[in-house]
Amino acid sequence: MRGPSLRRRRTLALILAAGLLGLCAIGVWLMAWPEGAPPPEPADQRVMRQIRLQAGPGAELRYSEPGQRRAVCGYIGRGPGAPATAFVSIPNRILFSDDPLPTEFREMRERYCPGFMAAPARTAGGAEGRLAGAR
Repeated sequence: MRGPSLRRRRTLALILAAGLLGLCAIGVWLMAWPEGAPPPEPADQRVMRQIRLQAGPGAELRYSEPGQRRAVCGYIGRGPGAPATAFVSIPNRILFSDDPLPTEFREMRERYCPGFMAAPARTAGGAEGRLAGAR
């Protein structure tokens, strides 16, 4: 009777030791990995990086505003005194209004920055009405 009982204890001890060793290995593996994904690049830094890469080092940011999600919309000058060019920046892409993809730029602008580049709404009795009546 002693034989089977001793054999069960050894088997149980081996199983527990293997489980403990497995848990230790998992713990070491989890500690070796970095904590989650790196934090996202701040929007202003991302836009400046994208502008430098796509428009060149002489390009200047003239205006920007946050869009929906992580998008940024605004205007750049491709050089000092150059005319303004609109852009829409998302984390993995930037499109300019003078790109050869005008439809794609328009769709991105409407999707991420719906009020950007829209003319102000005219109201009845606008500036013309006030000026005409102000004599």
